[in-house]
Amino acid sequence: MHSAARFPSIACLIMQPERSDSQRHWHCLDSETVAAHFASDTKTGLSVGAAESRRLQNGHNVLQEAGRRHPLAMLASQFTDFMILVLIAAGVIAGIVGEPQDSIAIVVIVILNGIIGFVQEYRAERAMAALKKMASPQARVIREGAPVLLDARDLVPGDLVEMEAGNIVPADLRLTELSAFKIDESVLTGESQAAEKQLATLAEADLPLGDRLNLAYKGTTVTYGRARGLVVATGMHTELGRIAALLAGEVVKTPLQKRLARFGQHLALVVLAICAIIFVTGWLRGEAPLIMLLTAVSLAVAAIPEALPAVVTISLALGAARMVRQNALIRRLPAVETLGSVTVICSDKTGTLTQNRMQVDCMWVDGDTRATLPQTDAAPWRELGLAMILCNDAVTGVDGALTGDPTEVALLAAAQESGHDHVALRRAWPRIAELPFDSNRARMSTLHQDGNGVLVLVKGAPESLLPLCVDRLSASGATAIDAAALHVEAETLAASGLRVLAFALKRLPMLPETLDAGSLEAGVSFVGLAGLIDPPRPEAAGAVAACKAAGIVPVMITGDHPATARAIAARLGIVEDGGRVLTGGELARMSVDQFEREVEAIRVYARINPEQKIRIVQALQDKGEFVAMTGDGVNDAPALKMADIGVAMGKGGTDVAREAAAMTLLDDNFATIVTAVREGRRIFDNIRKFVKYTMTSNSGEIWVIFLAPFLGLPIPLLPIHILWINLVTDGLPGLALANERAERDVMRRPPRPPKESIFAHGMWQHILWVGLLMGGVSLLTQAWAIHVGDTHWQSMVFTVLTLSQLGHVLAIRSERESLFSLGLFSNRMLIAALLLTFALQMAVLYVPWLNPIFKTEALSLAELAACLALGSVVFVGVEIEKALARRGWLYAQR
Repeated sequence: MHSAARFPSIACLIMQPERSDSQRHWHCLDSETVAAHFASDTKTGLSVGAAESRRLQNGHNVLQEAGRRHPLAMLASQFTDFMILVLIAAGVIAGIVGEPQDSIAIVVIVILNGIIGFVQEYRAERAMAALKKMASPQARVIREGAPVLLDARDLVPGDLVEMEAGNIVPADLRLTELSAFKIDESVLTGESQAAEKQLATLAEADLPLGDRLNLAYKGTTVTYGRARGLVVATGMHTELGRIAALLAGEVVKTPLQKRLARFGQHLALVVLAICAIIFVTGWLRGEAPLIMLLTAVSLAVAAIPEALPAVVTISLALGAARMVRQNALIRRLPAVETLGSVTVICSDKTGTLTQNRMQVDCMWVDGDTRATLPQTDAAPWRELGLAMILCNDAVTGVDGALTGDPTEVALLAAAQESGHDHVALRRAWPRIAELPFDSNRARMSTLHQDGNGVLVLVKGAPESLLPLCVDRLSASGATAIDAAALHVEAETLAASGLRVLAFALKRLPMLPETLDAGSLEAGVSFVGLAGLIDPPRPEAAGAVAACKAAGIVPVMITGDHPATARAIAARLGIVEDGGRVLTGGELARMSVDQFEREVEAIRVYARINPEQKIRIVQALQDKGEFVAMTGDGVNDAPALKMADIGVAMGKGGTDVAREAAAMTLLDDNFATIVTAVREGRRIFDNIRKFVKYTMTSNSGEIWVIFLAPFLGLPIPLLPIHILWINLVTDGLPGLALANERAERDVMRRPPRPPKESIFAHGMWQHILWVGLLMGGVSLLTQAWAIHVGDTHWQSMVFTVLTLSQLGHVLAIRSERESLFSLGLFSNRMLIAALLLTFALQMAVLYVPWLNPIFKTEALSLAELAACLALGSVVFVGVEIEKALARRGWLYAQR
């Protein structure tokens, strides 16, 4: 063996000669070397002068925020979208030519979109504030050999910090002294079990965070014991700071935003081309330029669906309100739709799929495995119950809840749930001495008064305790022990993802004068094994199955042990027994190309760090997947932001995760995601219906205005008519479509392909042919009225077009089902909107003082009957189209 391999401190220094302080592998260096590097001392710490000098040099121990954009700049950026610019231009032109109604409508919608976009962008900057709140406000520091209480922000590299149970670690530390010291690092590593720290120097440089046992990290919580440590990193140089830096990336647009952006750009270009054609054609025909300009503006207003942004916002808001009642809080409205698009859900294990608390899963005694501890006085189950209760430091708090180390709390809870009275048992066998848990021994022992003798109970790792056992308790008394068989049993339990503890006992005639672990724990009788696990949430398996049925692939990403990850994933149905688990170390050795070739087949990742979570999400996105990431810890926040949608836990989650996510589960229930997926799909379906409705209506208006001159007919509609149709006839029923129920197959079809156009599945063909039918019926009405000498022809065209659109909205309530199978009144809001719209249209025709404003004339009963008959043609045509689609004769199946 080379000398560098025998001395890890030297090895690490050789491997990292040019590393900065923030990049050094401090776990590879012994505490004295670290102290020397910072010109500090492991007993007396820094001098006051040196600490002040370093604070001036390094700055405060805080998480710095990137330079914020001014709110006015943020607000101004909301009005640079291509579709918004076209709307603004149309508004300006409308105002110039004397149509202020158009200008007002456009300006209101532009302002509404600007405010919503501003709020979304401003929200993204609050994630840093939540990270800052996690910092410990005060720290106990040794300076010049004396303890002093300081603001944690004043810590500097080289400071010597004291910690005890309940403290938040104020900076990244290299531990120098400790006593039974444990830290809850789940917010950084995903480990549900508190990490037991040690002082020994570690040899391997690239260990995962959870395995660097001689370091303590800023933002984590001390759960047990006490320790001292030297500050090796502060502020943005800490592991928490690195995560904060990862959160500085740009916000990802949702699929809906991308689709609407493309839609707006293409639509605006087509509109401009059509307007130019109409204007030039009319001018060449000798029409007055102002008339042709008005016509071109009318076409622009008709072709751009002004209400689309408002309807999208209202649809998402209604969905968000519904989801809050179902315990899903939407932090960013378009996220509702995104969840309906995802093809992969990357879920953290701890606290998301599991309960984030240890629980006894099974117990093995005398060849018998049980899930619960039996209430019996028969050996050796009685002795196992005593050991679980007495060799245990967990206690009942003032609120009645158990407190202490999570593992010991789980053991005591299992005994309590089986009917054992731990208070009475501890009173009957009072503890008179103990040997605390020691990481080198991997055991703890307690001594209890047992009549005139002493009962010694030992608890620890099987590999540590079994060699000390001389026999085994059975129902018939002490029997010969087969240590090899017991090792196999313990390893079998561990392979299934359980943390295994062994229990043993012996009886002494009296309390020894000196408590020596070597003699006290030798010659014990083996009692049994207990397997513990952070159990899956009861509803998680059903939620995973529902996701699979909806065509969504669940993927588990955790910092926990591979065996534990595989066991939980198998229980939940994420992976089959024996399925592959990719570890963080294996992922680090894979090239980008190699990983992307395999990423779609991997369902479970273990020992993953925050940067690797982002890599996994990016690899899936590069393969064309839309990714949702669920999680609750600080370590999840960067991936929550990078994913197409981040889903945080509201109860057990951290502020950082909630701020970085687009949606928060208020009940921390993974099953709520299924409800959100259903709601997202319903909302997108309804937005598609609105786009289909409004674009078909606008297509009909374009055909009417575009074709009339070529057919020798006068311009059939005035700008005020088009404005009325777009904002009232289109608007009210269109908004009511947002309330439409989910299609019956909404959770039986696969997710939409991420790059699928919003106009897929026959929608653009529908817009063209139904728009042409609508325009043709209107022009037929105009030609017939003029032919018979009816002077009300313009009001008739206006009314037929209006009624055609009302019939159309009734027919498209479902993509394929007939209105008659849906039920006419199953969407009462839509029926109310239709009745109101019809009433308003009648008012425009028959209220005298409205006639000059809208340039209409009252129709006779015969004329109105003809309009009603012609207006129903579109409804009948679309119902025939749906019947053909149901038979598979039209359009691709979804």
